[in-house]
Amino acid sequence: MTEGKTRIETLRTHRDARGALFEPVGVAELAGTRNVHVVLTEPGGVRGNHRHVVGTEVSVVTGPALVRLKEDGVVRDVEVPAGETWRFTVPPGVTHAYRNPGPGTMLLIGFNSELHDPAHPDAVREEIL
Repeated sequence: MTEGKTRIETLRTHRDARGALFEPVGVAELAGTRNVHVVLTEPGGVRGNHRHVVGTEVSVVTGPALVRLKEDGVVRDVEVPAGETWRFTVPPGVTHAYRNPGPGTMLLIGFNSELHDPAHPDAVREEIL
């Protein structure tokens, strides 16, 4: 599914009695990655609320989750259903935020094309959620 600049994909998840397994990114995304971070967010918590100046961010989210995107001044909400894992490829300039509606912990894995440099941050804060 793609609307605007952000590419949204449902990932194939393999499940058995032990739990679930998914591949968050493919070879192309992995080759362009300079920063990886894993985020666990408790119910009601919000992450993101920023856009990147240069970096492309691939965010993999296991639902339930509410993802808000702001592209070209247009805000839209995307709901990731409980138990599904979706990948969002967010280009520079697109503001993004993630809320955990609960009841459990939300998993988000972020892959960015730019190194994290606190002295020269690529992220610009913009609260949209």
